[in-house]
Amino acid sequence: MDPSSPVADITSFFIQEIGAVLFGMVFLFLYRQSKVVYFGLWAVAWLMRVLAAFFGFELLRTQHSGWLAPYATFEFGFAIVLISAARAGFASSVKDWRTVLRLISILPIFVALVWAIGQYSGLEAYHASHAVVLGFVYLYNFIMLRKNLGLGARIFRFSLVVLAAAFFEHAIIFVYLFNRGGAPAWANYLHHETYYDFALHCVMAFAAMAMWSESQIDRMRDLLGELDGLRRERKHTLDLDRLTGLFNQAALARRVEDPDGFEGVVVVCDMDNFKDVNDRYGHLVGDEILRNIGNLLQSSIRHADEAYRWGGDEFVILFRGQRADVAVRRMTDIENRLRGFRVRGLGVLPITFSWGTADSHNRVLRDALDEADRNMYIFKRSRAAERPEV
Repeated sequence: MDPSSPVADITSFFIQEIGAVLFGMVFLFLYRQSKVVYFGLWAVAWLMRVLAAFFGFELLRTQHSGWLAPYATFEFGFAIVLISAARAGFASSVKDWRTVLRLISILPIFVALVWAIGQYSGLEAYHASHAVVLGFVYLYNFIMLRKNLGLGARIFRFSLVVLAAAFFEHAIIFVYLFNRGGAPAWANYLHHETYYDFALHCVMAFAAMAMWSESQIDRMRDLLGELDGLRRERKHTLDLDRLTGLFNQAALARRVEDPDGFEGVVVVCDMDNFKDVNDRYGHLVGDEILRNIGNLLQSSIRHADEAYRWGGDEFVILFRGQRADVAVRRMTDIENRLRGFRVRGLGVLPITFSWGTADSHNRVLRDALDEADRNMYIFKRSRAAERPEV
C-alpha cells in the first residue's frame, strides 16, 4: 500500500476499473452480436460504474463532499440500469429501452437521499446503503432470470446470487463499523470491489457469453427445424397435383414401389362423360370440374386414406384397412353427390363415375392397382352397354 495514495489499495482500485472496462466491452460485444437489450443494459451499467469510479477517486482524493453527488448519481445509475435489465429480461427487444427511461426518473430521489446520508451520517452509512441496494439489485436479476435453464444461465445466476450475498456482507460490515465509530483507514475503501468480487464478475461475464452461445445454438436448432419443415412442405408440395390438390402421378408411382406395401382396398375411378364436357363447355369448365372433384374426394375420405390424380380424369383412392363392400358404398355416395354437381353460369351439370375395386390384402399394391383398373373399365363398358341407343 502506498501511504501517499488517496486509495488504501491502489492495486485493487485499478483492478476494479480495468474489470469494469473489460466487463463493459464483453456485454457490449454480446449486445452487438445478439441485439438482446439485457446485454446492452449491462454494458451501459458498467460504463456508469467506470464514471462513478472517477468521481469516487476525486471524492477520496479531495475529501470534498461536492464530489459525493456525481459519484452517487453514477453508482445508483448503475443499480437502476441493472433493475431495468432484469425487468426487460434476456429475450427482450429494442423497445424495452423505454423501461430505462421510466426507471431513470427514480435516480434524483436516490441521489438526494444518499447525499443526505453521506452528509449527516458519514461515508460508512452511505456505503452500507449502497451495498444493500446493489445486493437487492443482483438478487432481483437472479430471480428474473429463473426461466433461462441453460448451463450458462445457471452459472450466471449463481454468480449473481453470490455477488448479492457479498454486497449484503459489505453492508453488515459497514453498519458494524459505523456503530463502532472510528473505523480503520482500509474500511473507508471497502466499497471498492475486492479480488473475489472481481473473480465473481469474471465468472459472470464468461457465463453471459455462454448464455449467448446457448441462445445461438437454440436459434440454430430452431432454424434447422424450420428448414426441415420447409423441406418437408416442399416435398409434400411437389407430390401434389396443382389443379385438384390430390397426390399426383409421381407420388402414386413412389407409393406403388413402397416396400411397406398397403393393406386395404384400391379404387380406380374415371369420369364417364368428361371428354364431352370439355368439348362442349371448354377446358376452363373442365378444370373447374376436376378441381371440385379433388375437393370432394379429399373431404370424403379419412385421414388414413389416400387420394391420387392418376392422370386426366382418372383417380386412385386407397382405403386403408377397409373391406370392398365399404369402399363401394363410399364410392356410390361420392357419385350421388356428383350427380347434383353445379357449374357457375351453367347450373346443374351431372357427373358420373365408373370405378373398379381390388383387395390388396397379402399382395403387392401394383397387382391390386392393375386389377382395380381392369375392373373399372369392365364397369365402364357395362354402363355404356346399358345406355339406350339414340
